[in-house]
Amino acid sequence: MAENRPRCGLVTSADVQDSGPQVRPLDSGSAEGWDRFVLGHPQASFFHLLGWKRVIEKTFGFESQYSFCERGGKITGVAPLFLISNWLAGRFLVSLPLAVYGGICAADSESAQALIDHAKQTALSQRVDYLELRHRNGGLLDGFHPNSRYVTFTAPLSPDPEVNRKRLPKDTRYMIRKGEKAGLEARTGEDQLDQFYGLFAHSMKRLGTPVFPRLLFRNLLEEFPEHTQLLLIYKGSRPVTGVLSFFFRDVILPYYAGASAAAPGLAANNFMYWELMKWAASRGFRWFDFGRSKKDTGAYLFKSQWGMQIEPLDYQVFLGKRRTVPNFSPANPKFELAARIWKRLPLPLTKVLGPRVVRWFP
Repeated sequence: MAENRPRCGLVTSADVQDSGPQVRPLDSGSAEGWDRFVLGHPQASFFHLLGWKRVIEKTFGFESQYSFCERGGKITGVAPLFLISNWLAGRFLVSLPLAVYGGICAADSESAQALIDHAKQTALSQRVDYLELRHRNGGLLDGFHPNSRYVTFTAPLSPDPEVNRKRLPKDTRYMIRKGEKAGLEARTGEDQLDQFYGLFAHSMKRLGTPVFPRLLFRNLLEEFPEHTQLLLIYKGSRPVTGVLSFFFRDVILPYYAGASAAAPGLAANNFMYWELMKWAASRGFRWFDFGRSKKDTGAYLFKSQWGMQIEPLDYQVFLGKRRTVPNFSPANPKFELAARIWKRLPLPLTKVLGPRVVRWFP
């Protein structure tokens, strides 16, 4: 069954015959064709849609540098890039900021290579420190260095909820029953954005991680009204955990989540993701994508308890002015002191400072 799982990376089949691929910058006339290609390509992801570009631009003001490959008047590959510059990370190109999947998607090997060469040349001509491609798979490209810290978790969804339940490990089923017995209730709707943001900010503070601005979530809901869902879990009238999910073809991707201090004792997170699985399966989604986690972290251990397939991510870096591969992740040991300090800040202050600091870690 895993062979049919949607992937993001490079395709090497060449079935387009013409004089050769031409790389062009994205413009208003090619926007519709771009999204049509993304929606129809098995390797493309939610983040390759142009809506993600608009959200990142509106929320953070980063400069986009999108290009595509064209053969015979038809788009045969896309390369979404953003140029980002700050005092901590330097000046770099990334595909894509805030995304677990990104990089180049192409319909044939020649188009893929043309876009790879163009991205590398762009990095060199603009004298950036490095170029990062967040490919889901496809292997290491020539001249790139691997970033093997991340994996992703996926599982198939059956229309029958009992099939999905039985597939879960015993301990996870126990935690779901614990949440059910606690009298938790699931509610959906974007009118819960304020409650969700409060939970999300609380979780980020607890982790010692700067919080995203509330504007990010508002922009996502407005840009993708048919591709997002906000689900919160309540104990009585009190929200205890919540998740913002993305929809792409037959995949549901729970992406941003937050929880109160009461959530672990109520098994609220287990209950929430099970409710999301049931909801998604009943509406025809066939894959549950639990998203990216860094190896050996709390998130990695939690997701490992759901019996999902674990897939290494082929993130990779092409060095420009830098001579070493960067590690600007907030989980970098160099940032441990900053994380400890952040955890001690008052929650209202983290909501003010977080959106400014988080721009350094796209």
